[in-house]
Amino acid sequence: MKFLSSLIIVFIFQSVLISQQLFKNFTDIGKIKHKGILNFDSTENIYRITGSGENIWGSEDAFFYIWEKALGDLKMQADIDWIGEGHHPHRKAGLMIRTGLNNDDPYVDAVIHGDGLISLQFRKVKGGETSEIKSLLKPPATLLLERTGNEFTLTLIKWKEYFPVGTITINFDDSVYAGLVVCSHNSNTTETALFKNVQFVQLGIAKEDERIVESTLEIFDMETMSRKILYRSNEHFEAPNWSPDNKFIYFNQNGKIYRISINGGEPELVNTDFADRCNNDHGFSPDGKNFAVSSHSQDGKSRIFILPSEGGKPKLITENGPSYWHGWSPDGKNLCYCAERNGEFDVYTISIDSKNEKRLTDAAGLDDGPEYSPDGNFIYFNSVRTGKSKIWRMNSDGSNQIQITYDEFNDWFPHPSPNSKWILFLSYNPDVEGHPANKNVYIRILSLADNKIETLATLFGGQGTINVPSWSPNSKKFAFVSYRLIKSR
Repeated sequence: MKFLSSLIIVFIFQSVLISQQLFKNFTDIGKIKHKGILNFDSTENIYRITGSGENIWGSEDAFFYIWEKALGDLKMQADIDWIGEGHHPHRKAGLMIRTGLNNDDPYVDAVIHGDGLISLQFRKVKGGETSEIKSLLKPPATLLLERTGNEFTLTLIKWKEYFPVGTITINFDDSVYAGLVVCSHNSNTTETALFKNVQFVQLGIAKEDERIVESTLEIFDMETMSRKILYRSNEHFEAPNWSPDNKFIYFNQNGKIYRISINGGEPELVNTDFADRCNNDHGFSPDGKNFAVSSHSQDGKSRIFILPSEGGKPKLITENGPSYWHGWSPDGKNLCYCAERNGEFDVYTISIDSKNEKRLTDAAGLDDGPEYSPDGNFIYFNSVRTGKSKIWRMNSDGSNQIQITYDEFNDWFPHPSPNSKWILFLSYNPDVEGHPANKNVYIRILSLADNKIETLATLFGGQGTINVPSWSPNSKKFAFVSYRLIKSR
């Protein structure tokens, strides 16, 4: 994979540091009865750390910390093993980035618990409560904690593959403390962990104009509830579609359409002929033979075209613009899309043969992201008509429009699963208007059996993450794009 080459360069640099003790300072944080102990084996690059402390959680912490001061972007990595069975299932050992050495300071950590739970924990403000993002993957796994600006990412390395756990944004100063932690989760006892293959690289401070977008194509597995990196690039790309034949994932980049094997490798360009200003609204026909693109014409307005999925000359479908494709009826005869007509953005359908356009929504404000249900009876879409962007459903003829999500988030781009069990969608925090890029977002899923909503992924993204249908044909996986703003080399 392309992104591995950059990692190899970093790791070659890191190998020079392996025999050194990278973290030399140590401090007991909070109220501690048993002082921590650090032993470093320089020949094996192993830190043996014994610590006590009530917990790393809530609004204040108590644990043993091995640390160094750090500036700007950084990477820490380690393999962690517990010694003995332990006294508490939630004893914790891991990597931490912290703003200070007081017990209530903000922090981000990546920890392995005594019972095998691996999680990304964080406290955003001094004295605030701790939150976490859990991974369902269990040890053994290498922990990789990275800071890129104010984004903090935990990735697990297992079976020689990379599994992101989550990315969160916290406003830390450039100067922080970075290091290794052990907490017994019981103030009366101590616990010991071994930190092996420890790596620590400081990449330095980068100004905003020195950062570039890093795009990562990920696969989410509904059975393991885990994320896996398929492809990573320092180019901006968006909006994956999973091909109906289960062979490729298509995405747009710099106005072009590319495809990549679901097994990885390098993307290849799909011939879209004159339609070379494609945006992130594109996707397959139900039989996989054709591909719809939304491409900007000479007047600057997006219009919808259809071409063979293998590439070829596009055929214009929507005479009027702007029009943005979002869905294909199961019988292959109609498209649904968002279009602006007379200053209003609404949901439309169009017959591929007759080119007759039909307006389905007329509420004030934006109606967007329409997609057919697998049986063709419904169209799901998002609308701001009640003040927030929420997910709605209507009959395929536009009748019986009802709201189906109600909580505090702003919800966008509903994608029904092929097995009709779920609606996948993107959520922004309540204060975010529209669907901008480079925000903290959540990929959530609504169960059609009981209307319960679950968060599947927490990431840095938004526009381009899951704008269009991205389910695998068997509904067991889906594709999406996450982003980071990294320091340019």
